[in-house]
Amino acid sequence: MSQVKWTLDPMHSEITFKVKHLMISTVTGQFRNFNVVAETAGNDFSKPGKIDVTIDVASIDTNNEQRDGHLKSDDFFSAANHNQITFKGIKFEANGEEGKLHGELTIKGTTKPVVLNVENGGVVVDPYGQTKAGFTVSGKLSRKEFGLTWSAVTEAGNVVVGDDIKFTAEIQLVKQAA
Repeated sequence: MSQVKWTLDPMHSEITFKVKHLMISTVTGQFRNFNVVAETAGNDFSKPGKIDVTIDVASIDTNNEQRDGHLKSDDFFSAANHNQITFKGIKFEANGEEGKLHGELTIKGTTKPVVLNVENGGVVVDPYGQTKAGFTVSGKLSRKEFGLTWSAVTEAGNVVVGDDIKFTAEIQLVKQAA
């Protein structure tokens, strides 16, 4: 079976994240610009040949311009020097509609192996004749492991920004013509 290329449907996809603030509440943000390219044997995502994700760091949006500027600075992502976050899928373990995607995540020049949870929403043909595949991808990572080590402590001793980042990606892919 020949390899099929899939590209992102940006109108029906998003990447969001959550992090503790002052350890008493949660801040939610998203990356507005990103791309996903996948290759599969036909419509079978159980053994993808390739999964590449590229995220534009400058597109970070936490609904607060000052905080977004701080996140883009050298204290965090250093967007001027490291303008992309990348993920390269290496292995997928399918278990029915769920699975584990193993890959290499690179943030701020640091590459680490990660395992992501994947829910396969299925493959359908939309009203316009396009074949689409949907996925929910989620996980948790330590920001400090990727060199995002900025921290401050309040008078009471609370950490300003938590270490654990929880993220969810709602991804819809479009099958490309052969």
